[in-house]
Amino acid sequence: MEEDKRPLPEGWRWVRLGDVCDRIDYGFTASADFSIGEPRFLRITDIQKGFVNWKTVPGCKITTEEEAANILGDGDIVFARTGATTGKSFLIQRPPRAVFASYLIRLRLKSDVIPSFIYGFFQSEDYWNQIRANARGGAQPNVNATLLSEIALPLPPLEEQKRIAAILNEQIAAVERARAAAETQLEAAKALPAAYLRAVFSSPEAQKWTRKRLDDVSKLLPSKSIATDGDAEVQAITTACLSEGGFLADGIKTARMSSKGVAECTLVRGEILVARSNTPELVGRVAMFPGEPKGAVASDLTIRIWPMNDITAEFLTAYLSFLYQTGYWKERAGGASGSMKKITREQIQAQQIPVPDVNDQQRIATTLNEHIASAELARKATEEELDAINKLPAALLRRAFAGDL
Repeated sequence: MEEDKRPLPEGWRWVRLGDVCDRIDYGFTASADFSIGEPRFLRITDIQKGFVNWKTVPGCKITTEEEAANILGDGDIVFARTGATTGKSFLIQRPPRAVFASYLIRLRLKSDVIPSFIYGFFQSEDYWNQIRANARGGAQPNVNATLLSEIALPLPPLEEQKRIAAILNEQIAAVERARAAAETQLEAAKALPAAYLRAVFSSPEAQKWTRKRLDDVSKLLPSKSIATDGDAEVQAITTACLSEGGFLADGIKTARMSSKGVAECTLVRGEILVARSNTPELVGRVAMFPGEPKGAVASDLTIRIWPMNDITAEFLTAYLSFLYQTGYWKERAGGASGSMKKITREQIQAQQIPVPDVNDQQRIATTLNEHIASAELARKATEEELDAINKLPAALLRRAFAGDL
């Protein structure tokens, strides 16, 4: 039990979850029926991000006696007992007439404990460490009523529970507001590169530019399959190297290849790489190779483009990024699998490319690079802010259940 590890403040005591519950019950087995209004039939899938939209919860067929045994009341806590969300909990507050499904477990607490205090504990690392240590199964872990009843938790006197629960409710609500604001800022920062590209390539000016097939202004270079065998070890460029913010060296992986193929597919600075095969959301992603690391090779999951004939690498990269970020390839990539899509070399070669004056290309590319670099900095800063916000509840809960609030 946890009392062997950590002393508690005066007046607190270690208890088992089963000691503070009037009952721990499994849910009702039935089929969801959206033609039935009440009672609502709460399932694991109805609980999303700590919230239930009761209006979308289906009903079920149930007898009066069965409903009485499974009815959800204010202050009940339900748990997911199997699957990817094993151990996730939800505090029932002012529910409609509703029962709970069989993949949930319901706790009904004794009158000398505050439900919101106990629910707060179920968000803490103390709780999750015990769930991870005791959940049964592999790919589909599960907990049962017996395991839940053995969970150890620190329990203060009733008035202290009320005080801590009130602080947790207030501060976690503030954290949630900050998280929502940061997530909104992050989405706005992510949308900026596409907005900048649209402003250029969908402009009235762009409609007047001469257009040429891509194979008239560039050539495609070879790429090779990478594997775990082969007589040469290589640093291989993968599609994970390609991002809206530019080339990411973190996506390079060590692989092997025939030494005969290495020279053919070794990259040089200024090559443009397009994700030939990827998920529908990522196929067609683009980045220009910056020249480092030297000796890196291209895998056959990328299409290599070498600009020539009056088009600059920076401008062509920007236009191909415009196609990707506006969903062009998502709509046109082929492939039998819905989860993996492919662009062919022939599709790329036939693509019509705008070709303004070279001086205009350089001016446009420079401006776009500056804007996109600024947007990337804003995105990273917001991600760091969001990461810090996401760590706040764990720190707050540690203090709460150590008696430090």
